[in-house]
Amino acid sequence: MTDSNVGETVLVTGGTGYLAGWVIAGLLQRGYRVRTTVRSLDRAQQVRDAVSEQAGGQAAGAIEFAAADLLSDDGWDEATAGADYVLHTASPMPFGPGVDLITTAREGTRRVLGAAARAGVGRAVFTSSGVTADTGDPDTPATETTWTVPSGTTVRAYPDSKILAERDAWDLATATGLELTAVLPTFMQGPMLGSSRPGTVEIIRRLLAREIPAVPNIGWNVVDVRDIAELHILAMTSPAAAGQRYLGSGTFLWYRDIARILREKLPDEAAKVPTRAMPDIVIKLLARRNPQMAVLRPELGRVRLVDSSKAHTQLGWHPRPTEQTITDTAAALIATSRQGRTA
Repeated sequence: MTDSNVGETVLVTGGTGYLAGWVIAGLLQRGYRVRTTVRSLDRAQQVRDAVSEQAGGQAAGAIEFAAADLLSDDGWDEATAGADYVLHTASPMPFGPGVDLITTAREGTRRVLGAAARAGVGRAVFTSSGVTADTGDPDTPATETTWTVPSGTTVRAYPDSKILAERDAWDLATATGLELTAVLPTFMQGPMLGSSRPGTVEIIRRLLAREIPAVPNIGWNVVDVRDIAELHILAMTSPAAAGQRYLGSGTFLWYRDIARILREKLPDEAAKVPTRAMPDIVIKLLARRNPQMAVLRPELGRVRLVDSSKAHTQLGWHPRPTEQTITDTAAALIATSRQGRTA
């Protein structure tokens, strides 16, 4: 905690989210006052319990809550009132029942950042995605100067929602004078706070649970959720970050690399994690009927290169080793599973 942070209020949207929990904990540890939005105030204690694991019960007990929904105007002006900063981490996730990803992401962005501009906040940090800076060339690393063109296809609705929402964010910032910074994380892994299990860690959970017989030829630029939370806070406070985009990425790992790390680092718990390769034709056949497989099909055999040097040099951001992230994620999933069996 530093004296300069005491009394400054930060609004974090989507308080029950995977990333938001770590952002809130990091802010509390630095002495900020934190307000967060939830769709229902009934979920306030869930957030406090999760954040208290890192920030302590006293700090978590001081979190303020505001009820607000990305698809409603109600509550956003009240949520941003008096805030010094806004960190907009809330975003719809793919495969939720009945969720219009593009509409929710775009309307939510306009509501949150519009309210932030009206409130006169010092800076807003927008959580975008690495997919918004995809070069489309496996030999050319993504950088912050790249702007992905939306596909307009149903199967790519989630990437398109991130692409279009970030464009809206910058347009709104230009129109209102809002000081904006965007963080573009790649594939987040890392331990969960609380009992919720984000969909992104399903790849590790399914390997540990032996729910897949073989590993597909698919990979990701893995980055730790704790490091992305840190990147948000750096982007919020650094003078150099005003008006900038920052890619946050770790190492590219194939599915088979993740399986290997699990077996090497957790030999007892991961002894039966599959390592044999799944033929590409299996994914292609499943993609005809399974929406999740349809999303994965274009990723078969594809390497994505990402250059995060801008965040390193301008903000002093240094992510932890990816193997540690994979191991910590698995350990958290194992602990949660054991707690569930004994509850």
